[in-house]
Amino acid sequence: MSARTSPLPAAVTARRGGPRPRLAPGAWIGILAVLAAASVALYLTVDLGGDLGYVLPRRINRVLTMVLVAYAVGVSTVLFQTITGNRILTPSIMGFDSLYVLIQTVLVFLLGSTGVVALGTGTRFGLELGLMVAFSWVIYRWLFTGSGRSLHLVLLVGIVFGTVFRGVSSLLQRLLEPSEFVVLQDAMFASFTNVDTGLLRLSFVLVGLATLAAVALRRQFDVLALGRDTAISLGVDHTRVVTAVLVVCSVLVGVCTALVGPITFFGLIVANLAYALCRRFRHLHVLPIAVLLGIIALVGGQVVLEQVFAFDTALSIVIEFVGGLLFLVMLLRGSIK
Repeated sequence: MSARTSPLPAAVTARRGGPRPRLAPGAWIGILAVLAAASVALYLTVDLGGDLGYVLPRRINRVLTMVLVAYAVGVSTVLFQTITGNRILTPSIMGFDSLYVLIQTVLVFLLGSTGVVALGTGTRFGLELGLMVAFSWVIYRWLFTGSGRSLHLVLLVGIVFGTVFRGVSSLLQRLLEPSEFVVLQDAMFASFTNVDTGLLRLSFVLVGLATLAAVALRRQFDVLALGRDTAISLGVDHTRVVTAVLVVCSVLVGVCTALVGPITFFGLIVANLAYALCRRFRHLHVLPIAVLLGIIALVGGQVVLEQVFAFDTALSIVIEFVGGLLFLVMLLRGSIK
């Protein structure tokens, strides 16, 4: 064959093991948006019987809750990984969920189940949110705004705080009456059912305010991903911007955790899938892809659980199982950088 023969068509090259064309990030966003809308439509319409005035509003409430959680967890995880410079760290892995369980345990231990109920959902929500946001902001600012930060220090502090919180929670739980522990156990797993409508509205307001703050900083996210020294050399006030991003992450994670409970590995799943699909670390593409993947996982997963498995297990348990496996795989493959 002559050396001047024209190259093979792209389709033939792909079949022979050559480079395959990749979808552009915009195409992925369009595809995932269609899948997310289909998941929502299926959840709202499949097996919709009985009194529509009772069933449909409850389903809409659950869908809004899942969409809010998918948005808050997806955005906060991507931004958190941007400022830490690592794709395996998430606010939940850093001890956030352990703090939530500790707060619930202390409330039941001090007030009892009847006292917790008498406290009111609004008061509990405000107390939990305030404590979690204050803790995360203080700890994360101390860890990530200094020039001498170390990934090993970050991991060590997260492990230590998580271990301490779990240890104290376990001790207090052993001292509880069995009936009190049963009440507490319901709060230890994420639940998207029976979310208070008033709290959901308040959560949307808080997430909206956090989003406005994030939009104001959007032009600096890609610069922050280049690293602290590079960002400073390009004129970014690193300490101020990172502190603002940490406040946004704290509010987003605090709201969704106080609203539905802990979901430790959900952010890890959607963020790393978004990186894999996008192939370009631009927040303009990664953030919407992560959010859409979260909506598909939560709403679509709930449809599968209800229609296929007939509520034999909770969605949060499946997410924790899959996310835990992904976490171990990333550790074994050396994804901590």
